[in-house]
Amino acid sequence: MATHPVEASLELVAERCADLTPFVYDRLFAEYPQMKALFRRDTAASVQGEMLARVLEAILDFVGENRYGARMIQCEAMTHAGYDLPPQVFRTFFGVVAAGVREQLGKDWTDEFEQAWRNLLRDLDYFVMHPDQSETDRATAASV
Repeated sequence: MATHPVEASLELVAERCADLTPFVYDRLFAEYPQMKALFRRDTAASVQGEMLARVLEAILDFVGENRYGARMIQCEAMTHAGYDLPPQVFRTFFGVVAAGVREQLGKDWTDEFEQAWRNLLRDLDYFVMHPDQSETDRATAASV
């Protein structure tokens, strides 16, 4: 089975970058400085690393078998709303991850990677903005 381009881009960045966490969160805090306050107690960046690991796992599942990725995104959107982080802001993190991967790959970022990530961000956005699983179950059933 061919590797999905998003998966291929993550494999390539993993070969080059031992830890993507500082690149992603530096970008996040540069673009959204108000987010830094949410991590004021995370002095060792361990929560940041854990969150990024979970996001990457969800992304890999989502572009693969999608056994839990979409549901996890919905659950986390609701959880983060409880931290006063509305879905409109929560969804920006996925784009920041994509930008971090793009930046780390530099000249090796391909048009295929770009299109695949663009499609992924669009698809993830739907689940972030529609966290009610009964609603998305009905929409998915209607489209089948």
